[in-house]
Amino acid sequence: MSSDYPLKRQSEFSWRIDPFGKMRVPGIVYADEQLIEAMDDKVFEQLCNVATLPGIVQAAYAMPDAHWGYGFPIGGVAAFDADEGGVVSAGGVGFDISCGVRALRTGLTVDEIESRKTQLADALYREVPVGVGSTGRIHLNEKGMNAMLLGGARWAVEQGYGDPADLDHIEERGCMRGADPGEISARARKRQQDEMGTLGSGNHYLEVQRVAEIYDSKIATAFGLQENDAVVFIHCGSRGLGHQIGTEFLKYMVLAASSHHLELPDRELACAPINSELGQAYLGAMRAGINCALANRQIITHLTRQVFAEVLPEADLTLLFDVSHNTCKLETHTVEGRKRKLYVHRKGATRAFGPGHPDIPEVLRAVGQPVLIGGSMGTESHILAGSSQGETLSFNSACHGAGRAMSRHQATKLWKGRSVVDELGARGIVIRSPSMRGVAEEAPGAYKDVRAVVDAAQSAGLARKVARVEPLVCIKG
Repeated sequence: MSSDYPLKRQSEFSWRIDPFGKMRVPGIVYADEQLIEAMDDKVFEQLCNVATLPGIVQAAYAMPDAHWGYGFPIGGVAAFDADEGGVVSAGGVGFDISCGVRALRTGLTVDEIESRKTQLADALYREVPVGVGSTGRIHLNEKGMNAMLLGGARWAVEQGYGDPADLDHIEERGCMRGADPGEISARARKRQQDEMGTLGSGNHYLEVQRVAEIYDSKIATAFGLQENDAVVFIHCGSRGLGHQIGTEFLKYMVLAASSHHLELPDRELACAPINSELGQAYLGAMRAGINCALANRQIITHLTRQVFAEVLPEADLTLLFDVSHNTCKLETHTVEGRKRKLYVHRKGATRAFGPGHPDIPEVLRAVGQPVLIGGSMGTESHILAGSSQGETLSFNSACHGAGRAMSRHQATKLWKGRSVVDELGARGIVIRSPSMRGVAEEAPGAYKDVRAVVDAAQSAGLARKVARVEPLVCIKG
């Protein structure tokens, strides 16, 4: 082990850093030996910093896809108890609030779409706005903005963007309670007023994929998946609004830290007591940001359905599930035999409730919550299910993607966007993107081996593998 941090191996897929210095709890990392060797020491440093925050419960966790982030590691999980001085951290949620993934079944097999794949790619690229600063056809006035921030995907469905049945397959049934539009600044509103129903840039995408392999046929059947089915993954978040909320509250939290007697090990870990005025203001704003992301993915789903209706009218797109990353949610967890209400931060991590949890849609409750792990343009993605032991291991959390293996700057030194598109085209993957630089930044080689990540998540007990999917069409931000 080359790390400068005192990592102790607890099991083949679990590593521990015992408290030292000002750490209040241990740090736990779930990964195999190769993933641990490849992790930047900054992940362990950030995990130890998180473990110093007031009111943290049990441990600070890093998922197998963890990499260096802003304050918290991306792939980081931490829970705080408000009654014990616990904090909420804007850095622990991240800038793209509620960035997440949703998966749709199409009712079609790959063979049924193969001959119209290019037509489908062109139509999706034309109808779903994509790229830096992209805007859509929806313009929200003040009244509409407030309704969206309060209603999330439920608001979108009420506006005609989707089916009421979709709501049963979204976390929080599509509407995060406790949102406070009054905490959203004029600047954040202005950035979002024309961005509803847009993918954005960076690692965001819309992919048509093939179910390449079924690992667990019982759960796959419950999820309505069979080998060679065509499915759609949509990965995006709360666009300019979420970023502006993060930017503003990080500043407020840094400035207010001393008045709350908070000693920050890193100013990027800016936070506020949950029960303070600032903590409650952030939670209200962040929940509004979650609703923005849920509404955004719902509108993109509607646009995607319209495209399929035009190109493949026999398709029937039904929502399997929508999962968010980059959130802080109040949940009840059993800790040392006692039920406690905790504010669980998941930054670049996915909620992964196990079988029987009451917050899982009834039709899926017996097998566990779908956990959607995104790959990249040229690599597989995975569908998992939450596990029963996940609560003890990580407050029911799992990884969210492959995790970056290098910076975007490093990636552009190694790859050219045009050659990435051509190489993937030779493999039968149709790419459409407004930015060749963006394609180079997101080249498949810039990410960790997603199969190693999900294998580690399963072996550690965080979630159970259900299906592997491979890209056919990728609309890239």
